[in-house]
Amino acid sequence: MAATQKTLPTNVDPHEFIAAATPEKRRVDGEALEKIFSEVTGEKPVMWGPSIVGYGTYTYVSPSNPKNTGIWPKTGFSPRKAQLSIYGLKDLPEGAALLPQLGKYTEGAGCVYVKKLEDINVQVLKKLIAIAAARPDQGAS
Repeated sequence: MAATQKTLPTNVDPHEFIAAATPEKRRVDGEALEKIFSEVTGEKPVMWGPSIVGYGTYTYVSPSNPKNTGIWPKTGFSPRKAQLSIYGLKDLPEGAALLPQLGKYTEGAGCVYVKKLEDINVQVLKKLIAIAAARPDQGAS
């Protein structure tokens, strides 16, 4: 039986979400990221669950269980209190190869963590976002 997807698109305004981010540095960086992601992807931001600002969508198929499918943003971010979480940058081989040039970051299972935008190369970030935004839809046949 396929698992029920918990994180889905919502009708929450992403700009209001970003404006409410704390501390102030997280809000400022979140606003800057929103501009960068919108410019690079050409997509409007959509809130996914309570805390992810996503761009584009694709249908994923779990490699370990092909019956486990769902939709997910191609790329996105969350201005979390402790750090910025950026999604989709390392999912594709081309992005994973470019990631070491990003600057100062750490990795989680599905995202990259950045303390502040000044720690990373924004031009490399834009390339990584473009790679993620061009992701093919795994569920397409």
